[in-house]
Amino acid sequence: MASHRRPKQPSRTRVTVLTTAAAAAVALSAQAANAAPSEKLSKDEVKTKVDKLYEQAEQATEKYNGATEKQEKLQKEISTIQDDVARGQQDLNKLRDGLGAMASAQYRSGGIDPSVQLFLSANPDDYLDKASTLDQLSGQQVDALKKIQDKQRELSQERTEASSKLKDLDSTRTELKKQKQAVQNKLAEAQKLLNSLTAQEKQALEAEQARANRSSQGRVDLGDVPAASGHASAAFAAAQSKIGTPYVYGATGPSSFDCSGLTSWAYAQAGVSIPRTSQAQAGAGTRIYSQSDLKVGDLVLFYGDLHHVGLYAGKGMVLHAPRTGTVVRYESINNMPFQFGVRI
Repeated sequence: MASHRRPKQPSRTRVTVLTTAAAAAVALSAQAANAAPSEKLSKDEVKTKVDKLYEQAEQATEKYNGATEKQEKLQKEISTIQDDVARGQQDLNKLRDGLGAMASAQYRSGGIDPSVQLFLSANPDDYLDKASTLDQLSGQQVDALKKIQDKQRELSQERTEASSKLKDLDSTRTELKKQKQAVQNKLAEAQKLLNSLTAQEKQALEAEQARANRSSQGRVDLGDVPAASGHASAAFAAAQSKIGTPYVYGATGPSSFDCSGLTSWAYAQAGVSIPRTSQAQAGAGTRIYSQSDLKVGDLVLFYGDLHHVGLYAGKGMVLHAPRTGTVVRYESINNMPFQFGVRI
């Protein structure tokens, strides 16, 4: 006998879930179909973004250079203080030995003075603070004790100073690591953008950069623009000898440079020591605010935060190490936001 039972109907809850899921799937499909694919940047757009990243990398580079310079200065200062402490300790030991010899002589001549005996087994600072004790000492003993006390205080101050500088050095090293990472991150981001280009686009961009490097490496006609000074002329000549040398962040020559590395190296060849970073070089001499007053060899500072520096070459040109991917070369002063010149 055939069964006339109706087939089991799906529950209301199950129907609702299935319906909702189906609707969501349809909506997602429609959204995916209608969404515009992410647009690939053109070669020129990539170049613009990469140039900006290189500029940001140079900003971080100057901070890195500043931290490096501070680290080196602190290390020298700490070394000097530690040498002074070591010498001071030797002097203190000699003073103590002298007082000990004095006590021995007293002992041989009839017994050590109780006050000297107390000193040899106690802190002289505490000891000398008791005025009544001084009455029990000879003039020679008082002089010896005061010398020891002064030397101990001097050593204590030097050790405190060394401790403070060591803490400063530790924080400087942290900052150095931070800025180095910032530079590397910007360069990696720029490289990622460059890698998004096709082989043909990459080739075209590299050829464009090579042409820019070649066209700006020739000697400029300085005309009748005088050098700022004999030292400025010598510094500029030294920088000229490095035309075509690659830019490398943190480099100070002679085979690679960053912007302030080139200027500080050039002036060093002229026998003049200037600070390492562009911001510090901004305060190294007399500021020249009018471009028309600039002379060959003057430092030229760019950007509001002064993170870039070059040497004035004459006729509206600067000689500088621009950024990653370029070489030491000439460029129009108007290609960057001029702030002021500095005459060393």
